[in-house]
Amino acid sequence: MNSLVKASSTVAMERWVGRVAVVTGASSGIGAAIARDLVKKGLKVVGLARRLDRLQVAAVELKDLPGELHAVQCDITKEQDILSAFKWVKEHLGGVDVMVNNAGLLHQAFLSDGETSEWREMLDVNVLGLSICTREAISSMKERGVTDGHIVHINSISGHGLPPSSTMCYMYGATKNAVTMLAEGLRRELVKNNSKIRVTSISPGLVRTEIMDAANLRTFTSSDVFGGNPCLEPQDIADAVAYALGVPPHVQIHELTIIPTGQKF
Repeated sequence: MNSLVKASSTVAMERWVGRVAVVTGASSGIGAAIARDLVKKGLKVVGLARRLDRLQVAAVELKDLPGELHAVQCDITKEQDILSAFKWVKEHLGGVDVMVNNAGLLHQAFLSDGETSEWREMLDVNVLGLSICTREAISSMKERGVTDGHIVHINSISGHGLPPSSTMCYMYGATKNAVTMLAEGLRRELVKNNSKIRVTSISPGLVRTEIMDAANLRTFTSSDVFGGNPCLEPQDIADAVAYALGVPPHVQIHELTIIPTGQKF
């Protein structure tokens, strides 16, 4: 990135300095990259994740940067955990200005013989957890009269149509299709209510993260996927979040699709 682009990016993000961002799934991968990048840009970031130890290590590593990282343990499948996390944010930082719904889960669970528990877990994280966090963030913004808040959903290209390969995960795709619908539905709600809060759906292609390692894969391995395909890196998605946040207030980046050059599917 040349100096002119860097300078432009810095100016674009100045209005967010000192503001509060909540990032789910912030202990690794895309969420960790987003949290780190926002701290570098001067935001007070609340990282939510089950693995508190990872968040605490990251908070120490980032302590000399312009912003702050606050580690809060939260299981996105549990509503009470989410409500407790937002209560913590209100009591310690005042409230939320930016909500990044990054936490996501993938299992290769087919409709013909999949495990109900795996379907439910994906729906709980990818759809319900995202929806509860969104509701609580908007409630916080309204309560404090925040007019320029921003909701960001980390979606997927799987949320825009069935993948061509039968080895892929259709229930995961269904949850991400729900995210696409929820983003547009929220945009219309906000417009109807004359709100200037913005919503952005960011849909990456293949990103090199731990999501495949944590998944229950039945007919392929993470090595099969990452070994034979070009990949994005988590920082690429963090850059996209910064771009969406940094455009002028009258501009809304509603859907941003990002794939690696040469992606085969």
